[in-house]
Amino acid sequence: MTSAAEPTVRRGAGLARGLASAAGLGFLPRAPGTFGSLAAALLGAPLLWLSPLALAAATLLAFLGGLWAVRRAGAAAADPGWVVIDEVAGQWLTLLALRRPSLLGVALGFALFRLFDIWKPWPIRWLDRRHDALGVMADDLAAGLFAAAVLWLVMR
Repeated sequence: MTSAAEPTVRRGAGLARGLASAAGLGFLPRAPGTFGSLAAALLGAPLLWLSPLALAAATLLAFLGGLWAVRRAGAAAADPGWVVIDEVAGQWLTLLALRRPSLLGVALGFALFRLFDIWKPWPIRWLDRRHDALGVMADDLAAGLFAAAVLWLVMR
């Protein structure tokens, strides 16, 4: 016998997996984080061109939606490779360091974000060790902040 709450959890879990995987990019067989970041860079550039506020709002929504999705999908404890919404939020945060998107700026922002996301210097590594939704999302935001700082310095 099932409880009344189970169907709601199942429906929400499917939506959560879709969001957490960035519409399925996380299920690519190779380098899902890289593809999630690349898609985010390609979508983030037009948002930045439209308005830095639009990209900032999208970043906040990706972060908050990611917290919900990671919890609901049951992916917080393990941070499985298919969760790439954290890369989307971190990549978008990186791009906010640009005044206007350019091919060089977006490519450099992509590379810097991937560098910090993979390298994970302190405190990024410390945040990555949290086994909860905030840890899944926060380490990529920290990588995004580091990458944004370097990008801002280089582009100036």
